[in-house]
Amino acid sequence: MMKIKFIPLLFLSLSLALLGCSSDSNKGSEFGRLSIQLTDAPFPHDLVAEANVTIFKIEARSKSEGTDENAAPYLLLMEEEMDVNLLDLTNGITTTLVDTEVPVGSYDLFRVYVKGINIVLTDGTVYDLKVPSGASSGIKVFVEPNVIVDGGLTADLLLDFDVSKSFVAKGNRKEEGGITGFNFKPVIKASNLSTAGTLTGMVTTDNGGEIIPLEGAQVSVFPEGSDFSADASIISTFSDETGMYTILGLEAGTYDVVVDLEVQTETELVVYKTFIAEGVSVVAANKTTKDFVLEVME
Repeated sequence: MMKIKFIPLLFLSLSLALLGCSSDSNKGSEFGRLSIQLTDAPFPHDLVAEANVTIFKIEARSKSEGTDENAAPYLLLMEEEMDVNLLDLTNGITTTLVDTEVPVGSYDLFRVYVKGINIVLTDGTVYDLKVPSGASSGIKVFVEPNVIVDGGLTADLLLDFDVSKSFVAKGNRKEEGGITGFNFKPVIKASNLSTAGTLTGMVTTDNGGEIIPLEGAQVSVFPEGSDFSADASIISTFSDETGMYTILGLEAGTYDVVVDLEVQTETELVVYKTFIAEGVSVVAANKTTKDFVLEVME
């Protein structure tokens, strides 16, 4: 079985929840309510202290049936600067970006405008990164299927900001002082939460009858029957100091989940046996709990 490598930059997520009012009295209204929140996944690596992004505008494209894509109007959802350290948000914790009413309709494209991108290492080194297009035309995120906002009903969208692909380290990440900078190549994946679910649980080990939580275990989700190659991974996250992990926005379906952990202590490298759980079912708009107990490899 191929070993899944621990990487110093990993998945973080940008969560946008489009919420309509749930009151029955509002059914038939021309407006629903839009709430946009931000979250990310754990980042348990002692090399990077901050991954900062300034979000200053968010737009959504209203796509009516028969409307030309180039002529479809954009709705301004937010236009104010919000500084976010993505590493402050872990395992389902969110911060609200937008809470406003929007016209009912179908939305197929979101544009997220960002600036002020920088990485701060634990030694205080700061790398300011160029934004290829996010500051001028926005980072385009297509949604399939489209998000439908109805009066009095709720629609939810999750945007996963993949930091492992968006922040590309230059130099040798395996050597102390080997990183010479970063390139910013934003990658955001959209999941319609009306057809998606959540995978969560604990990663622990049994030490002579004492259950100990494990921090920094990489939990990777693969398509069912995958060959577990790195490119085949749909998404991954890491357990926090309590051993808990949470992955939001998984499309309903069945997956294979791989858990991997290596811990470098002052005296030795502790390697845990790779745990593979096949056929893990994720249900739309529900939470699936899957715990893992890892064994130390002799």
